[in-house]
Amino acid sequence: MYWEQSGNGCGVPVLFLHGGPGAGVTATNRRFFDPKHYRIILFDQRGAGRSIPLGELTNNTTQHLVNDIEVLRNELGVDRWAVFGGSWGSTLALAYAESHPERCLSLVLRGIFLCRPSEIEWFMRGVRTVFPEYWAAFAGHLPLHERQDLLANYYRRLTDPDPKVHMPAGLAWSRYEENCSTLLVNAEGMSGPRPKELALGLARIEAHYFINNIFLPEGSLLKRVDQLRSIPGTIVQGRYDMVCPFVTAADLHSAWPEAEFLVVPDAGHSSLEPGICAALVNAMDRLRDQLEP
Repeated sequence: MYWEQSGNGCGVPVLFLHGGPGAGVTATNRRFFDPKHYRIILFDQRGAGRSIPLGELTNNTTQHLVNDIEVLRNELGVDRWAVFGGSWGSTLALAYAESHPERCLSLVLRGIFLCRPSEIEWFMRGVRTVFPEYWAAFAGHLPLHERQDLLANYYRRLTDPDPKVHMPAGLAWSRYEENCSTLLVNAEGMSGPRPKELALGLARIEAHYFINNIFLPEGSLLKRVDQLRSIPGTIVQGRYDMVCPFVTAADLHSAWPEAEFLVVPDAGHSSLEPGICAALVNAMDRLRDQLEP
């Protein structure tokens, strides 16, 4: 499992949980945190980014990832840390905090995803009501007779051992998600710098978690929200998030009203959209006065 540290080695530890699942971390992820104040800890979850083997699904469940976080915390000698996660990172942050609330100084969550059936259905089909051209390309990768069950048939292709089958499917899935992630259209899409192998890892692991309902009982993240009452929390959500729709963040805040709910009116899903990025940086800056190393 790949991990790295930066910033102030004696500062407040903050754990960054990447999205996907399967996306991995980049140097850009450090920029949400004041390096003079925070001990910044990033890691690539199982099968993601620089963790090996890339795209591995064996023993890759939410429970395994939560345990990995605890192994990393003990390895680094951290008693308690701030936890920061967006999209799937918000899912994993909730699962971790609900299992280990005593280890969390705070939670800052963005682009909330709870992996409920309605959210999976939205991603697989509902997005076509807003981005019909992107959805058409996504669905159109499959032959007509396979389009009734996009998730199952993509998963079958993504786990096929033949690169001629799994690689085009991984690129089609990743391009679809990338194109739907910003309010303003990203014309470059997946033609950017992400290597095709990382796109495959993202798509394969996402499909693996989606088809297995993130290996948790349905609705369990909301049902266990009482574990979060004593943890300072902030929810940042783009009003026009088309990957993780606004209603999910609203439902989480309804169950967890103690958390601050920041709505970014002119943003979609990506953490790099200006309004979302500013809200996340401001949230971590405000916590500087509350959190002690």
